[in-house]
Amino acid sequence: MFKINKSLTFLLLFNLFLTLSLNAQNKYTSATVAFYNVENTFDTIKSVGYINGTLPYNDPNYHIQIAEKDIPNYNTEEFNQAYTYENIKGKKIIRPLILQEEFLPNGNKRWNTEKYFQKINNLSKVISELGTDVTGSAPVIVGLCEIETKGVMDDIANSKALKKYNYGVVHFNSFDARGVDNGLLYQKSRFRVTEAKPHPIFIYGTDGSRKYTRDILQVTGILDGEEITFLVNHWPSRSGGESSSRPFRMEAAKTMKAIFEDLKEKNPNAKIIAMGDFNDDPTSASIKDIFNPAGDVKSTKDNGYYNPMLPLFKKGVGTLSYRDAWNLFDQFISTSSLVSKDKDYSSYRIYKTEVYNKDYLKATEGAYKGSPNRMWSGDTYRANGYSDHFPVYTILLKEAK
Repeated sequence: MFKINKSLTFLLLFNLFLTLSLNAQNKYTSATVAFYNVENTFDTIKSVGYINGTLPYNDPNYHIQIAEKDIPNYNTEEFNQAYTYENIKGKKIIRPLILQEEFLPNGNKRWNTEKYFQKINNLSKVISELGTDVTGSAPVIVGLCEIETKGVMDDIANSKALKKYNYGVVHFNSFDARGVDNGLLYQKSRFRVTEAKPHPIFIYGTDGSRKYTRDILQVTGILDGEEITFLVNHWPSRSGGESSSRPFRMEAAKTMKAIFEDLKEKNPNAKIIAMGDFNDDPTSASIKDIFNPAGDVKSTKDNGYYNPMLPLFKKGVGTLSYRDAWNLFDQFISTSSLVSKDKDYSSYRIYKTEVYNKDYLKATEGAYKGSPNRMWSGDTYRANGYSDHFPVYTILLKEAK
């Protein structure tokens, strides 16, 4: 025999009622914003980066991917691996990509078309499910990281599970040595892009040399009549150790904070959602010291920041694990303008945020049992694998007009 907690029962019934109302869309308009680290999603084409230094950095054609066999078709200077972001202005050059060698038919992973589309379909199935228990639809906005090319994003958008949602794609190549980038999918019927650009992160090694990482992708647009900016991130990894690599993530955090401040200077009430794999937890210095975000609505300061992942982290929820320890690297950080302390949903506000960790996304055996069911363990391929991260999503809610 057990006692019924009346307050808990009321809360559950209220959430059920609200969910039914949302699905019926007779009281609220809702939109899921999702982020997914898709674990080295490469195509099967041996390619290089072609950089046209006569164009501005934020021009989509400044840095494109081309098949290696097509290099003779481009008017480039003699290949020079030493060319960098700082010294290619006015030049047209070819840039090699390191990690892609593994993801070729003759590479270590014996990557081929069948395996590639297996992964595309696996990832798309997951994306199509994010937030549907509340909204009844796939996410309106999806940030992705570890994407090799815009073509990979196009294939995800055109997959069987997602094609009906008519996603648009925003993608810029970065100078990341691995050849992986950030990108954004958006439902064109509900979101109109007004500005999109990459923001490079300038970090340097102890010898003063530039260390390249993924750019922060900014996409501003109109979501169901409201202007909202999304920042997609994939901060420097902990390779070499958390402590020694920490300054690189601190610099990434400062770069992202500067983007926030610039947008808020133009519009003090700007609605901004940063998402990404920060390679740090909600309590890490890069988040806590730079943003000092509140983890609950009532504690969010005016003109401050809100991190809905903080309460989840304190409960032991994670998005990836390493040596049986969980981390919550995949997060959302928003402006206070997206938080409602008095349940005011007259315009879009954050309603709920979750880690999507369904059982089918967890490994059932071996060293990774219980962890995200990755497609690759070294060079061992698993057709039923997805990614080494769980996706995360937040649901925006407002009263229907």
